[in-house]
Amino acid sequence: MQIDKIRGHQTDQLFKAVLELKDLEECYKFFDDLCTISEIQSLAQRFEVAHLLRLKKTYESIKKETGASTATISRVRRCFDYGNDTYDEMLGRLYPDEKPFQASK
Repeated sequence: MQIDKIRGHQTDQLFKAVLELKDLEECYKFFDDLCTISEIQSLAQRFEVAHLLRLKKTYESIKKETGASTATISRVRRCFDYGNDTYDEMLGRLYPDEKPFQASK
């Protein structure tokens, strides 16, 4: 896992704070204080790319719809193929009726 490289007190503290957020409005406020608008947009874009990959959209349609570069799309796709399966897990919780992407592992 890549995240093991940054595992520690500071990261634990951040993740525990995120887990304490009570609602969407509190989440907006926290991330507004924590991140730049560009950082939030980048994270949101990656998650939307993951959603569209899960729906089996093409790179070209994802690029057109999200404005993401093919490098970003490829990175997110690698996480589907070799990651921790958490994109699919979280999207499955948000959209339980959608048919999930089947990665070739």
